[in-house]
Amino acid sequence: MIWESWDAFWSMGGYGPYVWGSYGVVLLCIAIEIVSARTAHNASVQSVRAMQEEPDHDATP
Repeated sequence: MIWESWDAFWSMGGYGPYVWGSYGVVLLCIAIEIVSARTAHNASVQSVRAMQEEPDHDATP
């Protein structure tokens, strides 16, 4: 589409708040997902490291 001006582009024919708000919500959800995945990954890595540092009580000498 060809827009007359940047204001016309940002307003999207009156649907600008809906369009740009939708983009904002999607970007926010993606950011939350990335932070959540990194947090879960770090917790898993710490859990595995803690398990590796524990002595093996089931092993027979």
